[in-house]
Amino acid sequence: MDMENKKGTTTIGMVCKDGVVVATEHRATMGTMIAHKTAKKVYRINDHLAMTTAGLVGDAQMLARYLKVETDLYKLQRGSDIPVKGAATLMSNILNQRKFAPYYVQLIIGGVDKSGSHIFSIDAAGGSIEDKYTTTGSGSPYVFGVLEDNYRDNITIDEGIDLAIRALSAAMKRDSASGNGMDIVAITPKEYREITQKEIDERKNKLEIS
Repeated sequence: MDMENKKGTTTIGMVCKDGVVVATEHRATMGTMIAHKTAKKVYRINDHLAMTTAGLVGDAQMLARYLKVETDLYKLQRGSDIPVKGAATLMSNILNQRKFAPYYVQLIIGGVDKSGSHIFSIDAAGGSIEDKYTTTGSGSPYVFGVLEDNYRDNITIDEGIDLAIRALSAAMKRDSASGNGMDIVAITPKEYREITQKEIDERKNKLEIS
């Protein structure tokens, strides 16, 4: 059994008026078996950019490393951070080149640059779409239901974190391939902030989410 062949995920990305919020849960599955309960699905590319992953873990980890190297090189050569759209286009081109042996991933790239806050959804064929919010993985239908009803323009980072918790919680209750906790990241022009488990628990209590 190939331990790299792990599927089942819920990931979220949303644009807020003061930055972006990206979030994932922790469970990795192989068929009906829970292979890992602490899987990493959100990657810090640099201080203004993050990527979430759904699909094969081996492919996702390699692509995250590749994107980090390329964005670091961009900054060294040009003296500034790569635009979010540039990072999304780079990843789109990488995926598009593997037509006969595609990477089995769905990605979200989110971040903040001089032009504002951006979220891009990127499919395995290299299709890249910018949107105000998106979700990937097996739990995405449940997340879309929550976001469609509750997302609004000019949502704040603080409100976005709470909405991510609501959406992930809904997916984890209905999708057997999603669960075992959450990773939530808030990116603003000033910082890349990983929300602590203590803060997530406090927010869940305040939202009355079990």
